Amino acid sequence: MATCWQGLWAYRSYLFVFFLPIFLLPLPILVPTKEAYCAYAIILMALFWCTEALPLAVTSLFPIILFPMMGIMKASEVCIEYLKDTNILFIGGLLVATAVEHWNLHKRIALRVLLIIGVRPALLMLGFMLVTAFLSMWISNTATTAMMAPIAQAVFEQLQQAPKGKDMEEGSTNPTFELQEPSLQEKVTKLDNGQVHSVPPGHTEPREQKNQEHCRFSKGMSLCVCYSASIGGIATLTGTTPNLVLQGQINSLFPRNANVVNFASWFSFAFPAMVILLLLAWLWLQALFLGFNFRKNFGIGGQAREEERAAFHVIQTEHKLLGPMTFAEKAVTILFVLLVVLWFTREPGFFLGWADVAFPKVDGESMVSDGTVAIFISIIMFIVPSEIPGLTRDPEKPGRLKAPPALLNWKTVNEKMPWNIVFLLGGGFALAKGSEDSGLSQWLGNKLTPLQSMPAPAIAFILCLLVATFTECTSNVATTTLFLPILASMAQAICLHPLYVMLPCTLAASLAFMLPVATPPNAIIFSLGGLKVSDMARTGFLLNITGVLVIMLAINSWSFPIFDLHTFPSWAYSNTTALCMVSQANTTTPSP
Repeated sequence: MATCWQGLWAYRSYLFVFFLPIFLLPLPILVPTKEAYCAYAIILMALFWCTEALPLAVTSLFPIILFPMMGIMKASEVCIEYLKDTNILFIGGLLVATAVEHWNLHKRIALRVLLIIGVRPALLMLGFMLVTAFLSMWISNTATTAMMAPIAQAVFEQLQQAPKGKDMEEGSTNPTFELQEPSLQEKVTKLDNGQVHSVPPGHTEPREQKNQEHCRFSKGMSLCVCYSASIGGIATLTGTTPNLVLQGQINSLFPRNANVVNFASWFSFAFPAMVILLLLAWLWLQALFLGFNFRKNFGIGGQAREEERAAFHVIQTEHKLLGPMTFAEKAVTILFVLLVVLWFTREPGFFLGWADVAFPKVDGESMVSDGTVAIFISIIMFIVPSEIPGLTRDPEKPGRLKAPPALLNWKTVNEKMPWNIVFLLGGGFALAKGSEDSGLSQWLGNKLTPLQSMPAPAIAFILCLLVATFTECTSNVATTTLFLPILASMAQAICLHPLYVMLPCTLAASLAFMLPVATPPNAIIFSLGGLKVSDMARTGFLLNITGVLVIMLAINSWSFPIFDLHTFPSWAYSNTTALCMVSQANTTTPSP
């Protein structure tokens, strides 16, 4: 019997994939409508995404098979959804990020900032969080965590080692890590000849307490890296995939939206929220793992200890090993800055951008998109050489000249490009389009009309909590892909600005702080050891609540002028929004 159960468990993925479609068949058979057919496809894909019985990217290809066979969409229409402008923006952004990683520019930035900030406990934690969050704004949060975690470990090991010098005895405690728990300092007496003698062991601080303090700080340092990687990604449109899912869903569901979600508008909305959440996370981690004695945590009134000097030396050595900036690093830096400037000034909204002036459409909007800019800079990186052009000999073939490689080559791109996310994005856009064409979105919206009696902030708050809970167990991309089309339909049904619920729920999908499996940065840090699931859950729970509150602050304050949330937008009108057209008195302005 035990062998039978073991066999079933071993083949659980195969059994789930085989029996789940059969188990759900009564839905399309008993209700032979397009809405039911589309619901069958969405439920099937949602369960496969949640359980990961199939790879996420493979599940994302289901609409190509199911929608044409069920008469929801033509195959040619479905396939177009898999390479929309948002996918191109994702690919272009990752190409630039790959170049930054390939030439170690991100490591140089990280080490330079840490050298500037210093190695006092509180400042060291802040330094790692600032660097990790900044890098995560532009490159993958997984790559950022994988790079920062070893640096954090090396620095902490130097801080943990007991000093060996004439000023401090071997085995003495590190005053930097004396938290506010009552403890006895090791008392020393100095004789005339300069020798140092310790008082009897009974007066020394127990080694167990010292180890406990170091263990707590180690946990805080580890968590600050993975948390700041997730927090930093919400600041930019390309920082994390759920942000791009939102842009793609908006453009797919509301094609007349006039590019309301672009790089500049998203940054104006999300960056302040990211900064506030990052500072609150730093204070929470500091209070939890360093204690409330902020004077001691910041090292005020004390001199640099030997451990701090050793840790600083580690960072300094790592920075020196990089050597001076190469031509490739300088070129990548210039192109990266140019990309950001072009993104911000393309179509900022509060003044005419370069795209509005140089490449206008008939209606005055720009012909180019953020994806156009990203691909333009990426192609330049394939053209610009990584060294100053000159007559360089080929070491393998003496007598022949060899041109330097370009800043970016396809072999490097192919190794680092997460192609599965491209398919995952496309599958989400296909689902959204299928929901609209089949009438499922309209049906769901009609069923959600009773929510109109609730205050708009209460609706947004409840939905944020729901998404933040769901994303702890499911991929954040899958979470946003499943929720955003439903939220858009609900907003239309109750005459609420769609972005008022879609924006906060997109940010909430990145609040995965409680479980190691919730997001790759958490898994990377957890795999290094030293953390229990309870440590991450205890720390992440309050951080999740804090994140939702910060999001509510953002959506009910500075987001209103950015996205014009006061009224129901004309681009969201449909056959089900006749009441919204009749009365514009209904607004999303929070009630006092």
